[in-house]
Amino acid sequence: MKRFFFLLLLIITSISYSQEKRKIVYKAEIQEADEEKFPGASILIGNVKMNHEGIDLTCQKALYYKKENFFKAIGNVFIKQGDTITQTSDYADYDANSKQALSWGNVVLKDPTMTLTTDTLHFDRINQKLYYQSFATIKDTTNTLKSKRGNYYLENKKFIATTRVTIENPEHFLESDHLDYYTESGYTYLWGPSTITNTKNQNKIYSEKGFYDTKTDISHFVKNAKLYLKERTVEGDSLYYDKRKGFASATKNIKVIDTVQNFITKGNYAEIFEQKDSLFIIKKAVAISIIEKDSMFIHGDTLLVTGKPEKRIIRTYHNVKIFKSDLQGKCDSIHTNQETGLTKMYRNPVIWSDKNQITGDTIYLKSNVDTEKLDSLKVFNNSFIISKDSLSVDDFNQIKGRNMFGKFEENKLKTLLVKGNAESVYYNRNEETDIIETITKEISSNIEFTFEDGIVASIKYLKATEGKTYPPSMLPEDVKKLKDFIWRESEQPKKMEDIFIIDSDEKKAPIKKESLKKSKAILDERTFLKEKLKKGKNLRSSIKKQ
Repeated sequence: MKRFFFLLLLIITSISYSQEKRKIVYKAEIQEADEEKFPGASILIGNVKMNHEGIDLTCQKALYYKKENFFKAIGNVFIKQGDTITQTSDYADYDANSKQALSWGNVVLKDPTMTLTTDTLHFDRINQKLYYQSFATIKDTTNTLKSKRGNYYLENKKFIATTRVTIENPEHFLESDHLDYYTESGYTYLWGPSTITNTKNQNKIYSEKGFYDTKTDISHFVKNAKLYLKERTVEGDSLYYDKRKGFASATKNIKVIDTVQNFITKGNYAEIFEQKDSLFIIKKAVAISIIEKDSMFIHGDTLLVTGKPEKRIIRTYHNVKIFKSDLQGKCDSIHTNQETGLTKMYRNPVIWSDKNQITGDTIYLKSNVDTEKLDSLKVFNNSFIISKDSLSVDDFNQIKGRNMFGKFEENKLKTLLVKGNAESVYYNRNEETDIIETITKEISSNIEFTFEDGIVASIKYLKATEGKTYPPSMLPEDVKKLKDFIWRESEQPKKMEDIFIIDSDEKKAPIKKESLKKSKAILDERTFLKEKLKKGKNLRSSIKKQ
């Protein structure tokens, strides 16, 4: 029992001491009371000073409610907490029991990292938190932050700002409805629709979740990210951007829109170098050219776009396929010069145009840069055109030669000149009955053809010919198909989605010996970029921890 009373005495003494400790200490030149006007209050006038557990307050006049342990400061209020935090205002209320302060009228709060100005400010001393609900401005050495509502945590120098938030510095202007901002580091975490505008060149970034370092201009966004550059718009599930180096990388569902050339690239990983005006894209990479309400799709393992819009070069490497409603193609690599309209197809190229299959060692396609329509065709070495007879399964019209030069009208092959070792096999049908009457094989140095709707309409032999015509029943098997005949219809992309199908002959892309050094250089450059990106890995991944 004695022990019980002893413990009870200790508890009561402790509570009493604690309550005494929480009492406000104050002094003033004049102290009076007016129970009628301020019941229960001590009226303090002149050089009023108040202290409570590490906080000092001075003002012109005050009301102190001893019973409630409540202090109301009036006029030229100055509050100091420790050696680092000061605040001025016209008025302030302080509840010593809950350690809550409310200041209003020209409020200015300062700590070593920032200055906050507002009309009304709440100060929770227990949690060391400031909060406001009627607009505030926060200035630090780098940025000016404004928002309608916000919380500031003094211990970790962190702002949580919501509703009509802006951050401004000499180079950028950020708008958001919800962000976290750290005044010491300048780190900003975005949690809603946000836009960052470069005030010098008007480049913009939009995102609904992301990270932005206001001091280094490095950012990483992970939801609905869009980067608006001068001549490109970049979209992706994840977007990393180093503004000072002019480098951006994006992953998953990427779309890069060339706003000058009506040109779009897509893929699942991309790197952009602003200063070099270049774009590197892989993983289901596809280039899309918008042409008169129709589009041309070019897919390859790797897509590289370089140069200014008026001098842009597009290179597509390995397992390349092309799809357009009236033109399809396939090869190992493509080089396109948008300034000249010249497209070069390398290594086992094939084009399907209208009803014709065109092959050769190398194929050049020339487009009119103004109308963006096909203008001409050049096929170098082992040139071969095959078109399937419309009413037969195994019969093919064929033209073969060393080189071929063609002209297009309205994107359809109109004329074709075969130069060197020209050969042709054609099935001649009765115009009325459509029955095959004869098959003609011709050999000449040079032959010129004209086409109507993909079918040979006329043939002109420019030099002496060797020709023979056979009735169908007497056609020799070795005449039926010219040497090196290969019908590649199974490789033809019949719809846009087919460009992503990897044919059996494409699974292992051959590598030329002379290209090994270049490949190594490309790999070295990619390795260098990856190492540079690793340095910012912790910075970019930190958003996921928030």
